[in-house]
Amino acid sequence: MHPSCLNHRLTDAEREFFNTNGYLVIKNALTSEFNQKLIAAVDRVDARERTDATRTKLMSFPDIVHEDPALVDLIDCPTTYPKIWGILGWNTYLYHSHIDVTPPADEAALTWRVAWHQDSMRVNDEIETSPRPRLSIKIGYYLTDASEPDRGNTLIVPGSQLWDEIDCPQDGVSNPDGAEPLCVPAGTAVIIDRRIWHSRSPNLWNQSRKVVWYGYSYRWLRPKDAMTVRHLYPQLDPIRRQILGDGLSANGSYDPHDGDVPLRTWLREHCPEDAERTLTGRAHARPPAMVRGKHLGRM
Repeated sequence: MHPSCLNHRLTDAEREFFNTNGYLVIKNALTSEFNQKLIAAVDRVDARERTDATRTKLMSFPDIVHEDPALVDLIDCPTTYPKIWGILGWNTYLYHSHIDVTPPADEAALTWRVAWHQDSMRVNDEIETSPRPRLSIKIGYYLTDASEPDRGNTLIVPGSQLWDEIDCPQDGVSNPDGAEPLCVPAGTAVIIDRRIWHSRSPNLWNQSRKVVWYGYSYRWLRPKDAMTVRHLYPQLDPIRRQILGDGLSANGSYDPHDGDVPLRTWLREHCPEDAERTLTGRAHARPPAMVRGKHLGRM
């Protein structure tokens, strides 16, 4: 990872916007050349996975990092990855990936247009706190133009990441108050808090909408898909191996050593402020050793 990526660190203004609204738009995240490489990778997967009979239906295909070198290069994209660690910290990894291809739809034939939800399914039913914890974020790389509505845009309700419920009939047609489409051109990346209420929407344009989604979480959260990446480890640098789930031990996800989290070591050298931001937060969150010992003794 080159130190020049630090030019794209999360700013205080971006942090405030994300914490308030639950999303963040990064314009020109991808160069035109890199964008075309990603489109080619998506098209190859699409051609393999969809038959002529399903060519007009939405394709959402998971576990895609290993499908192409460009998709590997995307995991630590220099214009976006510093914002990922700026939000979640250094004890993180890629726990989910998928591509979405939304072909043009026949508006007259549409019966199900929206599906409002928060990500992580059972987490939202079984977690104890309110509002629910962030736990993970997802970044979408928009490879095709979605700068106008009705192009398969992601719909969101800004600020709803702090709501456990939303007032909206689950009829496939209705949208909640405050809903708006994310209108972004090709090459844009959008980071969303997993808790923000969001939905797909129909593509009424004449071109397919193509997005690569990467989900980042803490290393102690289980992967959401197969993450077929271990065979890539020998050819990757230490930070990329961390991003793809490598580590010294299972316990290293909870109590990491330097070998578990080379990103922390890199930040200590190149950006101590970001390394200490999470270290300081973790230290303040821990109870004193004596209290912690008594608590463990009662378990």
